[in-house]
Amino acid sequence: MTNTESASASPQSPHNAHTSATAGTAAPAAAHKAGDQPFFDPVAYGNGPDDSVTEIAETAAITHHSVTIGGHKINYTATAGHLVIVDPSSSQPAARMFYVAFTQDNQKEETRPVTFFYNGGPGSSSVFVLLGSFAPRRIKTSMPSFTPPAPYAMEDNPDSLLDKSDLVFINPVGTGYSAAIAPKKNRDFWGVDQDADSIKQFIKRFLTRNNRWNSPKYLFGESYGTARSCVLAYRLHEDGVDLNGITLQSSILDYTQSGNPVGTLPTAAADAWYHKKLGVAPRPTDLGVFAEEVAQFARTDYLAALRKFPTTDSATVEKLGEYTGIGKTTLLAWSLDIAAYDSRGNSLFLTTLLKPQGLALGEYDGRVTAIDTGIAGKIDPNSGGNDPTMTAVTGVYTTMWNVYLNEQLKYTSNSSFTDLNDQAFKYWDFSHIDPTGAQKGLDAKGNIILYTAGDLAAVMALNPDLKVLSANGFFDFVTPFYQTVLDLQQMPLLSQQVRQNLSARFYPSGHMIYLDGGSRTALKADLAQMYDATVSNTQALGRIRALQARVVKS
Repeated sequence: MTNTESASASPQSPHNAHTSATAGTAAPAAAHKAGDQPFFDPVAYGNGPDDSVTEIAETAAITHHSVTIGGHKINYTATAGHLVIVDPSSSQPAARMFYVAFTQDNQKEETRPVTFFYNGGPGSSSVFVLLGSFAPRRIKTSMPSFTPPAPYAMEDNPDSLLDKSDLVFINPVGTGYSAAIAPKKNRDFWGVDQDADSIKQFIKRFLTRNNRWNSPKYLFGESYGTARSCVLAYRLHEDGVDLNGITLQSSILDYTQSGNPVGTLPTAAADAWYHKKLGVAPRPTDLGVFAEEVAQFARTDYLAALRKFPTTDSATVEKLGEYTGIGKTTLLAWSLDIAAYDSRGNSLFLTTLLKPQGLALGEYDGRVTAIDTGIAGKIDPNSGGNDPTMTAVTGVYTTMWNVYLNEQLKYTSNSSFTDLNDQAFKYWDFSHIDPTGAQKGLDAKGNIILYTAGDLAAVMALNPDLKVLSANGFFDFVTPFYQTVLDLQQMPLLSQQVRQNLSARFYPSGHMIYLDGGSRTALKADLAQMYDATVSNTQALGRIRALQARVVKS
C-alpha cells in the first residue's frame, strides 16, 4: 500500500487539509474474538476523476468490543466495509462507499439515535474525525505541541458519544476506499449537490440495511462538512428523512466571506492573547470575554477603518495593534487587513506575529508553532500537510489509522487508503441549486461564492424541532469563529422561535476542536445536552416520525 498525495488548501477556499493517514503494511493481526469476522478486500480503489470499480457486493469486517463511558460499560459492534448506493432514477448501482460504524449491542431502533459523521475538504475522508473525536477509541497527541515519532498510542475514549448514539463515519466517493461503480466515474460525485445526494443515498441505504429508519437521526460535519450538512439536511427532508439534530464544527457556510478581516480579527486577537503578544495590559484572564470585546471593535471601529482606508484614524490603528500584537507601520502596509495573504499564500499575520523568534503559527490552530526560517520558510504553504498544525499530528494519524483499521477493526486491503484527495478538490463543482431553485456557487465572472446558510435556514423552518449546535475553536484561522457567528446571524431565518433551536459554543482549541483534551470534553458535554433534549422530547419525535411516515421507504 502506498502513500496518497496531500490535498491543497488555499485561504480563499478553506480545505479541510488534515494529515496523510495512509494505509501501510499491516502488522500481524491480533487474536480474533468469538464472532469476529475479519475481511480482506481485494478490490482496487482508484481515486482519480475517471476511476471506478465493478464490484457491487456489500462486504465488511465485523468485530466486537467494549468501552466504559461515564462509569458504564458499553458492549458494541464495529463494522468496517462498504454499502452500495444506487441511482435514484434507475436504481442501478452508482457507488461503493466505505464506512466505519460503531453500534451499541442489544438496543431498540426507536430509542437508539444514530449519528453520521464526515470531514470536509472537499476531498477528505472521515479518518480525522474518527480517530480524533467521539469514536470509542481515539489517538493520543501532544497538541498543541509536536507529537513525537512512534511508538504512538490509542486509548479508550472517555468522551466518546457512543453512550448517546450509534456512530457512522462516512467516506465520500473518491476518499478512503469509496469509488464510483462503472459506468459512473468518481468525478460524477464531485460537486456540492452531487456529493450531498450521494451521502443522502448512503444514509438511506444504511437505515434500510440496519433497520434504523425509526431511530432519531443526527449529522456531524466538520469544515466543508458543515456546508455539506446544510445541503444534505434539506435534501434529506425533501426525501422524507427528518433529522433530530445537526452539529456544525468549524463552519464555512458563506464563501463570499472567506478571508473577511472583520470575521477574522477576533481569532488573530485570540492567537496574540495565547502567545502573550497583546498590547493590552493587564492581559485579559477570560478569553471568551476578551473575544467578545474584540468582536465589538471588529464590527464597529475596525469595519469603519477598513472602509475609509487609506484615510486612517490613529486611535483605531493603535487599538488594532494592541489587539493583534502587530506594529502600526506593518498594519498600514497591510492596509489594515489582518486576514491578508502574500503572493505565495502565506498568511501575513500568522507568519509575522512570532517572526522575531523564527516561528510561524498554525492556520488550523494558532497555538501551534513551527520553525519558519531557512528552507522551512520556503515550503509551499498551500499544501495542507505543511501547516504547523498538521505537521504536529501527521505521524500519529498515519500510524494509528494503520494499526486501528488493520489490526483492531480487522479490515485489510491492497489498495491505497485515500485520506485526502486533492484531485477531488481540483475538479469540484461548487455550483449549487438552493431550496428556492436559484443557482448558487458562481457569480457572473465564474468566481466561487458557495452559500449554504440558506439551505440550513430552510430546513430549520420546515422542521421546527430540528436542533443545531455550532461548535467553533477560538484559534481557528481557517474558519474563524466570529465569521461563523456573522454567517448564522445573517442567514434568512426570521422566526425567532425557530432560531431558539440554534446554539453556538466556543472552545479554546483550533479547527479540530477535539484534539484539545479539555475542549473535547466540553464539546461532548454540549453534545450530550443536545441529544438528551431531542430524544426526551417525545412530542418532537412524534412529529418527525409522522413526517417520515409519509414517504415510502426505499
